[in-house]
Amino acid sequence: MARYAALLRGVNVGGNKLSMPDLVRVVGGLGGRDVRTYVQSGNVVFTGAKRVGAELEAALLAEVGVPAAVLLRSATQLRQIVAAKPFAADGKAVSVTFLATAPAAAAVKAIDPSAYGDDRFVVDCTEVYLHTPGGYGRSKLTNAFWEQKLSTTATTRNWNTVTTLAEMTADTG
Repeated sequence: MARYAALLRGVNVGGNKLSMPDLVRVVGGLGGRDVRTYVQSGNVVFTGAKRVGAELEAALLAEVGVPAAVLLRSATQLRQIVAAKPFAADGKAVSVTFLATAPAAAAVKAIDPSAYGDDRFVVDCTEVYLHTPGGYGRSKLTNAFWEQKLSTTATTRNWNTVTTLAEMTADTG
């Protein structure tokens, strides 16, 4: 069986509360095994079928009343994301925005990279690598920005979280 990380968009911010024990229970109820969460921002790693991630969004809403988009990445995908890091900066200034679908090339080309001060980005299929030397919290390159510009759901994780999730998905297979 494959190992996956499910990244939830918008939980435990703005009143959209989800306890990690509830998240573990819901993933387990869908057939996920060796379920582990990482921090309180909606990261869950599990072994199982890909369909667990596909069904998680609806199950969270039905079982615990939490609306949250779910973006799924396999252990292999996370290893590739870590290996492809285009910025030499440390983890504090680097993040990855995960996209639900690959954006249209024209939408990516329409974004002027020089319009965001010192912030830089590289769009690579369903990931956007961000270098935000002033901190992600001060950047205009937010989830909402990418969702509006690229017409897809987005959720961002800092580099330390990305590498930890890659390690966690590799732990048991």
